[in-house]
Amino acid sequence: MAQYSVDQSFVNQQKTYIQPPFLKAGDTVAILAPSGVLKNRYDEVNRAKDLLESWGLHAVVGEHVFAQNGHFAGTDKQRASDFQKALDDPKIKAIWCARGGYGTVRMIDLLDYSKFKLQPKWVIGYSDITAIHNQIHNLGYESMHAMMCVSLPQNLADIPETISTFKSAIFGKDLSYTLKGSSYNKTGMVTAPIAGGNLTLLHTMLGSETSLDTSGEILFIEEIGEYAYHIDRMLQSLKRAGYFENCKGILVGDMSRVRRNTTDFGRTIDEIILDIVAEYDFPVAFNMPAGHEKDNRAMILGATVTLKVEKGESTVIFHD
Repeated sequence: MAQYSVDQSFVNQQKTYIQPPFLKAGDTVAILAPSGVLKNRYDEVNRAKDLLESWGLHAVVGEHVFAQNGHFAGTDKQRASDFQKALDDPKIKAIWCARGGYGTVRMIDLLDYSKFKLQPKWVIGYSDITAIHNQIHNLGYESMHAMMCVSLPQNLADIPETISTFKSAIFGKDLSYTLKGSSYNKTGMVTAPIAGGNLTLLHTMLGSETSLDTSGEILFIEEIGEYAYHIDRMLQSLKRAGYFENCKGILVGDMSRVRRNTTDFGRTIDEIILDIVAEYDFPVAFNMPAGHEKDNRAMILGATVTLKVEKGESTVIFHD
């Protein structure tokens, strides 16, 4: 059985999250695949290794990264084994997930964070990796919502901000973003820790010990490939679970490739979000370039963030 549980003493205190050491030249990063299969994705993984090495880092690839078990990069036990070895190895300073897809929720309960707590390290990824971000968040540690290996195109110049903010994040450089304005922005300013990730995964975690307590926090959400009514339903579920009761703000990332239903839902995604949180008095910022688009800016989950929202623009400033 897993040796994972929420640290209730942490939850009951004013929330501050433990920050793993940022990387420095000579550190080692493990490239792992806790989710979907990486068949025929050798080029992207090799580009990821080359990128890390160009920054003075060492890269090691997990034993089962290119394994296949149906939809997944090996069996649940194989994927968990790779992840556990990297969590436990003091020489590994960061775990960079090669891709998302689906599969992380099948292996997270096999993980033991005992050694991670003694020597925390960065876990990096997005989308399906939200399940692991939630787990780490509930233990009281920061993690990194950022690009994955399969995000790397042949021409790295195609995604300059994605790469540059990823580099800044892993090496501990300042992160701040100015977002384009939106008439849907709900104005205000707040400073609080940030949490969240992919909406489907947040919804999947409801009712489990990996569900987030967003009290006193800014919630970040992004999504891809869902119908508008699915997005509405998931957000309604978060609302019923209390996600917005004591939330301090919402930062909306990319809502990509919304699927067309035979019956139009009658509201835009922005309108759906504002309708659901209309009764709450916290700022809501749209247009955060993070999620499943090429421009996927790095964010440190658990970090304290100042979110200032105006109609003309919003700013997101990450604090040490």
